[in-house]
Amino acid sequence: MPEPRALTYHRNRIAESLRDELGSMLEGELTDPRIGFCHVTEVAMQPGGKSARIFVAVDGGEKEEEDTLAGLVAAKGHIRHLLLERMGVRRIPDLSFQVDRADKSTSRVEELLARAKKRQKKLSGKQLKTPEAASAS
Repeated sequence: MPEPRALTYHRNRIAESLRDELGSMLEGELTDPRIGFCHVTEVAMQPGGKSARIFVAVDGGEKEEEDTLAGLVAAKGHIRHLLLERMGVRRIPDLSFQVDRADKSTSRVEELLARAKKRQKKLSGKQLKTPEAASAS
């Protein structure tokens, strides 16, 4: 049975406001030195609204990603308390943070596609230089 449209709309609004508030917190309100420069890319809420998965893109390498994730997990209770005060809702969903590596995989896919296109051009150039192609000219 499909979920009522109003509940989906409400959950999406809550997720969007969570994303905005978490983004402003990550810009400088959290003082944990482990949390590096990062931003929230997506908030995925469960259908019941009891938990939310927060995807965070971190600028830097693996070490910065691990440190930032550890800092966010350690500050989870404080973040939920701040969100409760700001948003004015009854309950804040349980937050779980994950590093979003979509940008890195997207750039890798684009690099591989560029290589394939370059290889295809090289192969098509070689096919034109065959003796049959030269005699046809």
